[in-house]
Amino acid sequence: MGFASFVGRVCFASIFVLSAWQMFNDFGVDGGPAAKELAPKLNLAKKHLSSQFHVNFLDVETFFLTQVRQLVLTAIAMKGLGAILFVFGHGFGAFLLIMYLLVSTPILHDFYNYGSDEPGYNILLGDFLQCVAQCGALIFFWGMKNSITKRRKKKAPKSKTA
Repeated sequence: MGFASFVGRVCFASIFVLSAWQMFNDFGVDGGPAAKELAPKLNLAKKHLSSQFHVNFLDVETFFLTQVRQLVLTAIAMKGLGAILFVFGHGFGAFLLIMYLLVSTPILHDFYNYGSDEPGYNILLGDFLQCVAQCGALIFFWGMKNSITKRRKKKAPKSKTA
């Protein structure tokens, strides 16, 4: 059972490890294709949030010049470190991957900015739902890991009576 669990975690974590490796190799001076994809998505998210909350956020262009590379590096670190820790069954790895998915999924897979008849809608919705399923699997892992720890603590050793 332990080996099957380990193989399952390796297969699941390979999604995150391989994408982090690709982002790292393509990073370059300007942040690579990930930063170029992230810039318009963050602009759309800023417009959406400012219209919903009636608040003006800081200028996106200024933010991009100084911070997009750090956001991409943070994403690489969270995915890479989280996946490696997850493979070895550490709960903090699952936590890092959950945080990455919760922050990045609504920004990168913004199907809500498209009409249901537009061509990009179905692809973005499918990717969004896949990330939601991954987040659910990580939450399940985290819950099972915590429940096993609690069950072990409840069993007190039997005292010997003479």
